[in-house]
Amino acid sequence: MRKLTLLALAGLTTLTLASCDNGGGSRNAAPPAPAFANTASGDLSGYYLPMDPVRVGKWSFDHVFVGQAAEFESWSAGQRTGTFGPVMLQFDDATSPTVATEIGEAHSVTARVLPTSYSVNDAEIRFEGRSPELGVVQFSGRLDQGALATARRNLGDEGAVLTGSLKVGDAPAQAVRLRWWMGD
Repeated sequence: MRKLTLLALAGLTTLTLASCDNGGGSRNAAPPAPAFANTASGDLSGYYLPMDPVRVGKWSFDHVFVGQAAEFESWSAGQRTGTFGPVMLQFDDATSPTVATEIGEAHSVTARVLPTSYSVNDAEIRFEGRSPELGVVQFSGRLDQGALATARRNLGDEGAVLTGSLKVGDAPAQAVRLRWWMGD
């Protein structure tokens, strides 16, 4: 009987201690960063175009697109399509034929990369996405707010407003400098 009482007491003590376990410190751990974050205080919308050619195989980096506040809000509310995101990158197949568009000639085959995560704030834009053509695409860039303000006043300026790195698939990361364009 004494042995049975000791076993019951040991089991009860173990259960009591286990219920006090805080999960290995998980209460004190910071919550994970959201996959999609836009904390920019101003309007960063527009197209960010490479100042120098950036190629990965047959693909030429065309631009980073950043939407307006309404596009970020729609995305955060779950209103998503398979063709548009508030931050996205576009690449052109440089071997494809060119076609006439309202703003000039463009390659007929493009790959648009939608986000699997992004972080946009007043100082930087971080993006990760995936496309069937390119695989995983990562971009990280620092914004020059003074240069961006000048470019916006001039409706586009030739100076770099966003500098950073672009990594496409297994290719090494490349340094990029981007200028701002409002779009048509």
